[in-house]
Amino acid sequence: MTQWIRACLMAVTLIVVSIGVGSAQDMGLITGSEKGTYYQFGLNLQALAKSKGIDLTAYPSKGSIENIYSVYQRPGIQLGIVQSDVLAFVARVQSDPALKQIARKTKMVFPLYNEEVHVLGRPDVVDFDDLANRRVAIGREGSGNYLTARLLFKVSEITPREMIAIDTEEALAELKAGRIDAMFYVAGAPVKLFSEQVAVADGLHLISITNKSATEFYPTAEISAGTYAWQAESVSTIAVKAVLMSFNYRLRDCDRVGRLAQVLSDGLDWLVKNGHPKWKSVDLAYPLKGWEQYDCVQRYLGKPVPAAAREVRGVVNPVMDAIKGMLSD
Repeated sequence: MTQWIRACLMAVTLIVVSIGVGSAQDMGLITGSEKGTYYQFGLNLQALAKSKGIDLTAYPSKGSIENIYSVYQRPGIQLGIVQSDVLAFVARVQSDPALKQIARKTKMVFPLYNEEVHVLGRPDVVDFDDLANRRVAIGREGSGNYLTARLLFKVSEITPREMIAIDTEEALAELKAGRIDAMFYVAGAPVKLFSEQVAVADGLHLISITNKSATEFYPTAEISAGTYAWQAESVSTIAVKAVLMSFNYRLRDCDRVGRLAQVLSDGLDWLVKNGHPKWKSVDLAYPLKGWEQYDCVQRYLGKPVPAAAREVRGVVNPVMDAIKGMLSD
């Protein structure tokens, strides 16, 4: 009996300790792959927050769609970094009850940086429109790559012969072997995978995206010549904005999120100097169409949300029509 009581007390002690550890953690931020920019941004924010007395923990994840759900549902996660078109997917689709519930509570903390849409392909693929009737790797299902690629094909009315849902490393291997014609990778340039694992001898090139339907609803971008050792010329493409987001249903987290936003805003120079190179391109005041900044953030910053950043109702947006169409496929 004594041993049983001792075992029970030990179990209770472990539970109490685990609860104590959890409660000591002020905030959680869900990011992305440990090798990706999202996670590095998370670690940078974690370091900045710690210097200001905020216990922020950055967690890796499988991508933007997981992050939306984690912030909505996972205890201890108040913040996430996602692609802006994934945010649009959740916020604008009203035909699904679960998404509708999430949409009402989705809020932007800050826009971050542009992630260039890389389409790497074989020499006979001249531009984005030439992907019609081709075999294209679009990223694993549920990833930001996957959603962006699907949206682009829907909006542009370009129909590949096959869209293959595999991760980027596998896609690159398939591309080098000639079993696919092109692959998508949405990430801030330079992409480590392309810098380290692509060479001139592979005979691959970045494919331009100048399709009018795509450039109307995504920011245009340029991947400068020499961004990659094997890239001789500049390439026109589009970009997806990375966004720091939260949900406004947890009243107890309002002040935490607002305080962290203030720390980020005040510490941006420190992040530029000490963090990932992409911090240099962060514009916290960028007017991201269709999104309201979290009122808890506005309160701490002492600034109203810019009118340009509010949702424009009644405007036809083919990107959102494409998203709705995806749900009914």
